[in-house]
Amino acid sequence: MTDKPQQNRPDYDAVTCAPIVAIAPMMDWTDRHCRFLHRQLTGKALLYTEMVVADAAIHGARERLLGFDPAEQPVALQLGGSDPSKLAEAARIGESFGYAEINLNVGCPSDRVQSGTFGACLMKTPALVADCVGAMKAAVKVPVTVKCRIGVDEQDPEPALDALADGVFAAGADGLWVHARKAWLEGLSPKENRDIPPLDYQRVYRLKAKTPNRFIGINGGIQTLDESADHLRKVDGVMLGRAAYHTPGILAGVDELLGKNKEIEHFRDSATNGNALASQPAADFDFAALIDTMAGYAARHIERGGRLGHVTRHMVGLFHGLPGARRWRQILSTEAARPGAGPEIVHAAFAQVDLTRADQAA
Repeated sequence: MTDKPQQNRPDYDAVTCAPIVAIAPMMDWTDRHCRFLHRQLTGKALLYTEMVVADAAIHGARERLLGFDPAEQPVALQLGGSDPSKLAEAARIGESFGYAEINLNVGCPSDRVQSGTFGACLMKTPALVADCVGAMKAAVKVPVTVKCRIGVDEQDPEPALDALADGVFAAGADGLWVHARKAWLEGLSPKENRDIPPLDYQRVYRLKAKTPNRFIGINGGIQTLDESADHLRKVDGVMLGRAAYHTPGILAGVDELLGKNKEIEHFRDSATNGNALASQPAADFDFAALIDTMAGYAARHIERGGRLGHVTRHMVGLFHGLPGARRWRQILSTEAARPGAGPEIVHAAFAQVDLTRADQAA
């Protein structure tokens, strides 16, 4: 099995281009169609794939698992595994596909991940994580980062997170994304692990204060760009998860946020109104052009044998908070999901949205 020819990769470095707003890797959600949509909303956010298990990257259908549209760049590949040699090979394959960064999952608490001895359970073996990072760094030239929790089960988050961070940075990691919750490997489902363990943003801030010259990003429960701006005063990156997926219109404000760069602390004061950074789409964003682009993208996907619903399922929450959003959701959830549905349905659904009253509730 041969690798895909390397795509053109933009100049990208996980450390020097801080501050970063990233869209979290989310299983069953952040596939290539989701990422293409998100890229139309923001040119500057860092996008992440769903987690791909190292064995799958090595032995599976690589184009299906790893292929992406060059328009998605910068996009990072998240890998799952605990075997340094396999992760090194998977990272090399990912680099050959053109990914801008390779990320190691040390945060997923699902039963399937635990049975493979990777994900969040690796918080208990920081030396092994360091070995994995070292092997990946030796295999690729692109940045290698880690996404972790502050601890698992009965671990004390103070020494647990420090041990993990010290180990991966000593091994050459270019950055660490921290989901600011513990993961409970027994007693809580993966869904419950996203909500029930309390958030501890201060723990992540303390890690950044201890490692001022290292890239530290924060994840977990962040709902708006207002909150993102607050975090970016204290850490290098913010990773949005479910808020970005369920209300993707907020991503239309990311480029303005990142454009402030060192003036980030003044961003909130420059907002025109309270909704500008909340869950409603940016009022001045060209959503008609976005719809044209997504309809064209969907048409190409259908021509290749795909279905409209593969694309539109990620667009359902796009107009959250706007008049007509309910009808938009209904059309995409029913008509777009029917066999043989074509891209004209996207335009028909968009016709139900009233962008002239963006300041009113749906």
